Amino acid sequence: MAEDGHIVAIAEDDDLNDRLSIALPIAFRAVDPAAVPTGLVVVDEVNGFAKVGGGNLAPREPNAQVDRMVAETDALARRFEAAEWPILAFLDTHEPGKPEPPYPPHCERGTGEEELVEPLAWLNACRHATLLRKDCINGFVGAIDGSRNHVVDWVNAHALQQIVVVGICTDICVMDFVLTMLSARNHGLMESLREIAVYEPGCATYDLPRALAESLGLPETAAHPQAETHHLGLYFMASRGAILTDRLL
Repeated sequence: MAEDGHIVAIAEDDDLNDRLSIALPIAFRAVDPAAVPTGLVVVDEVNGFAKVGGGNLAPREPNAQVDRMVAETDALARRFEAAEWPILAFLDTHEPGKPEPPYPPHCERGTGEEELVEPLAWLNACRHATLLRKDCINGFVGAIDGSRNHVVDWVNAHALQQIVVVGICTDICVMDFVLTMLSARNHGLMESLREIAVYEPGCATYDLPRALAESLGLPETAAHPQAETHHLGLYFMASRGAILTDRLL
């Protein structure tokens, strides 16, 4: 940004993601879900975010990162089900007409956008899965019910020492949940919880390059290039104490 506060455009031939990887490096390590009591958290893999044409915030065309996320989540969730390990799935669900600035209407109750994508719909009948509808970006906040928090209750009920997090969007709902969970853990709300791991292949975010944003009549500040924002989400979660993993033993 220039000294006068105006946004400085980056030349199109600059590889911003490569420069981010150098300036803000991230590192991965293997995680073993069988080593300690571990739960899986799936964030918002619903039609309104992950099905092509599924809503205002869904991909407009097939997206490799989103497709990978769903496939990896399905395989991981089936592993947890087979091992009888607990699963918690957030479903972004909003009351019709109640806005969530700065986003357009999305995942409104009764539209179908708020339901799990078809490859994960089996979780609705999975006896080891807890489905939790949330009405805001941050799943931890959305789990507040009076003096209770359903996420805290879930972790404590299973005496979990570790959770593995997947979902969409890496830099929005996933990141907000992970950062808040780290603070809640450090605050002592979940005495058994030791580690919060983010499984990168099971995460994705949306792609809105600057040129596309401007062609849609959006301000240039709405730009959200997928690779770069995915990296930034991972970086900020790791910088606050989350484990990044790309391999589960």
